[in-house]
Amino acid sequence: MVLVIYVLCAIASLVCAVLLWRGYRASGARLLHWSALCFLGLFLNNLLLVVDTHVVARVDLALYRMLPALIGALLLVYGLVWDTE
Repeated sequence: MVLVIYVLCAIASLVCAVLLWRGYRASGARLLHWSALCFLGLFLNNLLLVVDTHVVARVDLALYRMLPALIGALLLVYGLVWDTE
């Protein structure tokens, strides 16, 4: 049951990233670009969580799992703070 929840979270993050990217391409709003990159990082985080907990259970991938989420959040902060028009 936990695997299903992890996979659904990964799918939801990917769907959000795709929809935000499509919105960026249609409107050109830069905030949508940074938000799509953030959700892409969250998708990679969730994907690595599935790999960490169910594929390679003997190796702890916690550090590698958190890096995409951190990078995505930092990209969003950069877009919110410094990329103003």
